[in-house]
Parts: sequence; structure tokens; C-alpha cells
Amino acid sequence: MTSKYESKIVVLKKTLDEKEASVIIEDKKTSIFKSLLKKPKKEDVHVDSIKLSYESILMVSGKYIADFYRKKVHTLSVDSNVEEIIFGDGIFPIREKSGFKRAFVGDRGKNKIDLPLEEHVFVEEEDELVFDHNGTVIKSPYKINSKTIEHYPSHILTENLKNVKKSKITYDSAANSLKELLMKPLEADIRKLNDEFIVNEIKEVYIPIYEARLTGPKNKVGLLRLDAVRNKIL
Repeated sequence: MTSKYESKIVVLKKTLDEKEASVIIEDKKTSIFKSLLKKPKKEDVHVDSIKLSYESILMVSGKYIADFYRKKVHTLSVDSNVEEIIFGDGIFPIREKSGFKRAFVGDRGKNKIDLPLEEHVFVEEEDELVFDHNGTVIKSPYKINSKTIEHYPSHILTENLKNVKKSKITYDSAANSLKELLMKPLEADIRKLNDEFIVNEIKEVYIPIYEARLTGPKNKVGLLRLDAVRNKIL
């Protein structure tokens, strides 16, 4: 069963049109056909078509909150003439010193007392994960603000419906990956664990990408992808 999450759809603006993209593609078209021994001539590689697609990356942010009790031993430093302390109903003797330490420190050194206690611990971890189209965790190279996004994202995606590539990772899988990241391993000896994982927001961010289908030497076919936001060959 899929959980319900607060989600938002974002489409990033192109920074180059198809004419500008074709110039870059024409310049870089031989790159996907080159080998260690040979690079084809430009006239041997043909651009068959250029298509604009919108490819999704998924951004999920959230936090993990927990509180629990855990057993812990705290060490107190006391004067060298203290043999034991009384804490509540318990009596706690000093930690026995090794012969070497007694010889080295003598009577001037501090005595140590181990005090077994129980701590009430509160944890709050918050973070964000970004997944590429295939569901691999990445560091997003994109700036997302009012200047970089389209004002009518749903309209743009509807107009280009055949060329929209949704993320291959589900909301649930993305949220579970973030939860695993935020949930640090807990000690074995804890009690009264109360915890909660909260998804703040999930964003589907659509990146405009020009895809050029190419034919190279010996009729080999290739695909050249150009990020239309960063003007970068992928």
C-alpha cells in the first residue's frame, strides 16, 4: 500500500532553444562514436532527429524523531582520599588502580568512580535525498528558485506528455531510503522507544533534455543527450 505524501511538481526552465541545442550537438556528435584508436569525421556522423524530453529527478526531505531510555556508565573524578560515594540508595566504590598507575601517580592523583545510570535521550535528525531518473542517489546540480522554474509546470508536462519520463523510484522507496539514512543504529540495551519518521515534502523535478538520435560509421546508431538547463552533454 502506497502512503500519501505532500508532493510538488517542478519544471526547470530551458536555457537554450532547439536551434542553439543543435549547434552544440553538431559540435559534439562524434564523441559517442570515438574509440581508443579512432575518432570519426564530422561528415561521417549524421543527426537524424532532435527531441526535447522532460526527465524527472525525485527530491525527498524529512525528519526522524525519537526518545528512549538507555543504560550508561558515567565516570566521576573525586579526590584521592575519597573511597566511595553514596548516591540515592546505592554505594559506589572507587575504581581499582593498577599497580603501575599507583606507582606513577601516588596519593595525589584523582580517584575514579563508575556510576551506572539511565539516560533519557531525545533525537531529531533532518535531511534530504535526491534520486536521479533511475533511482540512484545523487547530489543535485540544479538551483531551484523562482528564477529557474516554470510558472505552469503541469501545462508544460501535459503539452509534452509523450516525452515525459517519470522517476523509476516510487515515493515509498524514496521515503524509506531517507528513513534508513536518518535512523542511526540504536544501542542494544534501550527501553521505552518512541519514534516517528515524517516526510516533509517530495518534489518531482523535471529536467528539460534534448535527445539527438545519430547515425555513425557502419550505420551504428547512437543517442546524444544534452542537459538544456546546464548546457552540458550527459
